[in-house]
Amino acid sequence: MALKTDIINIARRARESSHLLRLADGKIKNKALKFMADAILDKKKQLLKANKKDINVARRAGESEAFIDRLLLTENRLINISQNIREVMNLDDPVGEIISSRIMPNGLKIEKVRVPIGVIGIIYESRPNVTADCASLCLKSGNSSILRGGSLSFNSNVAIFKTLSECIIRSGLPKDCLQMILTTERAAVDYLLSQSDFIDLIIPRGGAALIKKIVNKSRIPVIKHSRGLCHIYVDEEADLNIAENIVYNAKVQRPSVCNAVETLLVHKDIVVRFLPHLYKNLKAAGVELRGCEMTRKILKNIKQATEKDWSTEYLDLILSVKVVNSLDEAIEHIRKYSSGLSEAIVTENYINALRFLREIDSACVYVNASTRFTDGNQFGLGAEIGISTDKIHARGPMGLRELTSYKYVVYGNGQIRE
Repeated sequence: MALKTDIINIARRARESSHLLRLADGKIKNKALKFMADAILDKKKQLLKANKKDINVARRAGESEAFIDRLLLTENRLINISQNIREVMNLDDPVGEIISSRIMPNGLKIEKVRVPIGVIGIIYESRPNVTADCASLCLKSGNSSILRGGSLSFNSNVAIFKTLSECIIRSGLPKDCLQMILTTERAAVDYLLSQSDFIDLIIPRGGAALIKKIVNKSRIPVIKHSRGLCHIYVDEEADLNIAENIVYNAKVQRPSVCNAVETLLVHKDIVVRFLPHLYKNLKAAGVELRGCEMTRKILKNIKQATEKDWSTEYLDLILSVKVVNSLDEAIEHIRKYSSGLSEAIVTENYINALRFLREIDSACVYVNASTRFTDGNQFGLGAEIGISTDKIHARGPMGLRELTSYKYVVYGNGQIRE
């Protein structure tokens, strides 16, 4: 019962602080964010030391190199975290923005005004940068936040959280507007998901099992990020040099993240010219290919792709390849297997590009660009609190505006309804 009481108290304090934070001046919020960005660099030795503990535990547990990569902090990654906070600081404050305004025939002036959501709980797994991204975005958008990171990134998350909390106190903002559940007990998540009186929204970030559990158990609205099963279709009229660069980048640059490509679809008319050279470069980078029957006739040493492969988010240096007869077949395959995150077409055919954009209903759809751009920072949002594959309220990378709601403000001069 002590743990449940602790969680209730955390949620209650977050709610109380949210009333103060929503009224905070943008200058004070930016002051806190500047402190936070500076502190990440000032305390890099302590942060890297904490992260090393997590890395050692993960290696002893036999976690994959892809998992280790998601967990790892380096000096460059800390610089990027600091820069993301600065970019959030430099963005316009969405709170108080007038979305629309109109004057009714009876003289009433009705404004639709952007406001914070309130209290947001974020439950995530292995990537410690999420701690800083979520904290900065919630603070700037006027929301109190409750963070609960994964057990294998516990030391890193706590170190970052404590660093940021000190900055919030220094700035004069309410200290309870940023909180973290400082236990790895799984029951803590269940108690958190029941605090509908105090928490307005839950955002989970992690694997399919985590998302499913939270959606099934939460008594609080959830915006979810489903799997990142991304596709690239290389059209018969593609520039093959561009196509090769895009596929290589989308698979190799950072394979452990959700916007990496997992399935490559290639039109039958260009497959003989395209696949062998691509395979040579991917193989040199350590990528394992799994192909359909037609693919294996051209690349004889690769594994057979099974039905399971078409629906698998590898998060690793593995790529499924399927030869298709037409754009129609490519679209049909994507509709069947996509998680709804990101898809791309490589083509010089304007009509085919427009069809792909119109008929593929994923959060982000690309023409002649890598799926790796599906990212709040790359979209100019400063950072992201997650990438939503839902279709209600928020979709795709979620930045400041996606962390707000709105209210109607109505001005009158004595009007009554007849």
